[in-house]
Amino acid sequence: MPPHPPVIVHPPSPGGGRRVTINGRIAGLAHGRGELAELLRRGLGSRDEVIDLLDGDLIEWRGGGVDDWPPP
Repeated sequence: MPPHPPVIVHPPSPGGGRRVTINGRIAGLAHGRGELAELLRRGLGSRDEVIDLLDGDLIEWRGGGVDDWPPP
């Protein structure tokens, strides 16, 4: 079985947003791509690096993909 990606974007919550975990720790709640990218930059320590939100080795999307964000 391949290793689990370090980032999991959980299914959309009824109240809006998606919980994000990095290496098993809750990084926060993102309400869109911009907030997700900021959580990843802080949580992965890659402030100057562009993060590919479609990188399957980095991110596992559950309950929808990169374009599935519930309304606020």
